[in-house]
Amino acid sequence: MVKPRVPFELNDIVEMKKAHPCGTNQWKIIRMGADIRIKCMGCSHSVMMPRSEFQKKIKRVIDHADE
Repeated sequence: MVKPRVPFELNDIVEMKKAHPCGTNQWKIIRMGADIRIKCMGCSHSVMMPRSEFQKKIKRVIDHADE
């Protein structure tokens, strides 16, 4: 069974499947392209990962960016 893709955009707040060591699992998308950079909402640590890996690890979008 193929998992449906979660639609996400720049500056969205997303929930990841695993929590960050600081204790939160909420991240803000700060860069999009072939790689995606996300910033932890708890400690401001940023992580860059390939888009395919990000799509496997994302759980849901908590808050969409206001345009």
